Amino acid sequence: MQRNLLGNTGSEVSALCLGTMTFGEQNSEVEAHAQLDRALAAGIDFIDTAEMYPVPPRAETQGLTERYIGSWLAARGGRDRILLATKVAGPADWLPYLRDGQNRLDRANIETALDASLRRLRTDYIDLFQLHWPDRQTNFFGQLGYQHAASDDSVPLLETLDVLGDLVRAGKVRHIGVSNETPWGLMRYLALAERHDLPRMVSIQNPYNLLNRTFEIGLAEVAIRENCGLLAYSPLAFGVLSGKYLEGARPAGARLTLFDRFSRYSNPQAEWATAQYVALARLHGLDPAQMALAWVTSRPFVTANIIGATTLEQLDVNIASADLQLSAEVIAGIEAIHAGQPNPAP
Repeated sequence: MQRNLLGNTGSEVSALCLGTMTFGEQNSEVEAHAQLDRALAAGIDFIDTAEMYPVPPRAETQGLTERYIGSWLAARGGRDRILLATKVAGPADWLPYLRDGQNRLDRANIETALDASLRRLRTDYIDLFQLHWPDRQTNFFGQLGYQHAASDDSVPLLETLDVLGDLVRAGKVRHIGVSNETPWGLMRYLALAERHDLPRMVSIQNPYNLLNRTFEIGLAEVAIRENCGLLAYSPLAFGVLSGKYLEGARPAGARLTLFDRFSRYSNPQAEWATAQYVALARLHGLDPAQMALAWVTSRPFVTANIIGATTLEQLDVNIASADLQLSAEVIAGIEAIHAGQPNPAP
């Protein structure tokens, strides 16, 4: 398993990271433990979760993902064998049950969220603590155009960063990162850290896949020049890039079959592009999912590619993508499809 440096920390992480948002919804505790065992055996030592998981988020299941990881750690031991990442939720009117719906990236919320995550995960520290999305109004979760709000009551970035600094100094958090962040937001955090001698963001977790390459427009340069690499989520676009949903197919138990809220990658333009990518993979004798994953992993600004699965068979296929080297011909084919239909599902 290829390993990459995590920002300026000096620590290395596996190029594939196990995403866990299905634990507690599509996967039972036993299945979650089996996935964690399989990933660790394959050389994946980077595990990503969040306080709001599983997804889709529900009050009845909130926190189960972290609890399942915590019970696995308690049963297996060896906390120092893995790098564990989690996230604190920002403002969201669709999470009314989380801290009474008053989620802000301020001291009270961040400290409360972290302490709860530590209890569920059965650990006394988090390797990478991430801000799940910004406190301010900006464009993320598929919104391309930025619309400036006339009034802004968001928590100042410096206040948020100062709280994270205290948690690092207390030993509860080793490193910090952002998620669903913009170029301005990331650069501002980096500048504030330098100016005020506070911890530096070491990673950014944003969506990135063959159907959504918007990260390349402004953030890729920041990731490379500022040594703050991408943790790419949704590398298979909710499984769409495997080709299993083409021509209206809805396999039993699959995410898009179970949950109609996940429509981000199902518009006609995305379906057309997906068909082209799947055809390209098959033309070269490749598994479409493995081609899509190998492409993400190979990008120079990617620190880790966050894979997810609901079965061990799917997980094995995804893990095997780490050994796939795409030919120049395949890369050229990908670029040709992208030129014809760029970013159909941002």
